[in-house]
Amino acid sequence: MTAAATATNDRLWQNIREEAQRACASDPVFGKSLVDEVLTHDSFAAALADLIGRRLGGNAAGQARFTAFSRDAFRGASELIDASARDLQAIVHSDPAIAGLLAPLLHFKGYVALQAWRVSNWLWRHDHSDAALLFQNEASNLLQVSIHPAASIGASVYLDHATGIVIGADVLIGDDVTILQNVSIGRGSELPTRSPRIGRGVFIGAGATILGDIRIGDFARIGADTVVTSDVPGGCTAVGNPARLTNCPAPASAA
Repeated sequence: MTAAATATNDRLWQNIREEAQRACASDPVFGKSLVDEVLTHDSFAAALADLIGRRLGGNAAGQARFTAFSRDAFRGASELIDASARDLQAIVHSDPAIAGLLAPLLHFKGYVALQAWRVSNWLWRHDHSDAALLFQNEASNLLQVSIHPAASIGASVYLDHATGIVIGADVLIGDDVTILQNVSIGRGSELPTRSPRIGRGVFIGAGATILGDIRIGDFARIGADTVVTSDVPGGCTAVGNPARLTNCPAPASAA
């Protein structure tokens, strides 16, 4: 992580702590939980590891195990924390109902599911496949989001509502992507079976299905309940079953 990213994340953590302190002052009942979940921690990474443990662990022993895995991943790859910070900021930028960082951090299950995937992906890449699949299984059971550890996902990604999301192995998803509920992205049935590649800035509506060896170009939009089994050029909107293209950018005029 660069010095600039570290400074940005430190400011983000300070902003979260200040929000938590204000919430404690205005609502002492809620404030009791904030002390454990935010204010006792000395860094964003520590708070996030604890949050993952709380959401996936169940009992005390399970919480300790998931927290320990998460701490190891964050220590081993500081870029995970940079991505996690950008994911959190993306929610604030994308959701007009959100005014601060604290609420999505603590209460948006799509956010914690994505951060649990970041840990599982780190475990997968370091030959801890059983632990990685454990993270996937518990996130699927408890958060209704199943992302295979072998997927690849960029930063500033927002899983909005985050119920019924399935992302398969080897799917590639770029930065600044928004995915709504009940979306499936994975391999098709034709051989060789390959996974979709989702570009930067793509919006994927509720109930969409994206399958096979296809490319969704940058800033494309996939409408609700659309079934996509062929390429969608950048900037186009795909709607329907089977998908048809609309609102594609006009070709650049010749000089």
